[in-house]
Amino acid sequence: MSQHRGAPVRPRYGRLAVLGSSLAVTMIAVLGGTGVLSRTTGGDAGDGGAAAAVAPVAQPSESPSESPSESPSETSTTEVDQSEEPVVEEDALPADSGTGRRIVFSESEQRVWLVSKGQQVDRTYLVSGSLTDNLDPGTYEVYSRSEQAWGIDDSGTMEFFVRFTQGDTGAAIGFHTIPVDDGKPVQTAAQLGTPQSHGCIRQKRADAIALWDFAPIGTTVVVTA
Repeated sequence: MSQHRGAPVRPRYGRLAVLGSSLAVTMIAVLGGTGVLSRTTGGDAGDGGAAAAVAPVAQPSESPSESPSESPSETSTTEVDQSEEPVVEEDALPADSGTGRRIVFSESEQRVWLVSKGQQVDRTYLVSGSLTDNLDPGTYEVYSRSEQAWGIDDSGTMEFFVRFTQGDTGAAIGFHTIPVDDGKPVQTAAQLGTPQSHGCIRQKRADAIALWDFAPIGTTVVVTA
């Protein structure tokens, strides 16, 4: 009876090498997908497209002065705006104009203010007062009103006359519209803000109506220098 001896088994190094290579490729793919290894989709000319470490993204500066988009002129403009002083209104109510609900007339500013009880200015506007010094500063009171009136010596007609005192000759002094003589205004609205009258305070019609509605008999009138 013959006996057969098996041929010696030789290790298959070629298959082992292929298997090891496959495992290595698989591990690299898995690690790359999980973010353990950095991956690039390509490279600049000259780097052969090889994988390279991803450089950290530079964060923008939080300081506005370091921002490349801001010009020096813009920065200086902001600084100037912040240093500007508040503008003082030229039509501010005079400090020596009394208290309470009243009408205030400033001879130097040729301006009227209608002031409510809470020191709130309801309306302010330019007027034309007297060319002569016939009205003394002080506190007066409305004593008479006429929707239509005629000037002395037939010097024109006027509307919404609110009287609060009298001049040296006994003629009434008060607020009214710009007089009309022979169908024409005796002055222009552009001249309001300068003395033009013979004693009264002339107003645009809309302002005269506002004062008429504001000032019943007994309303305080304060005249300041």
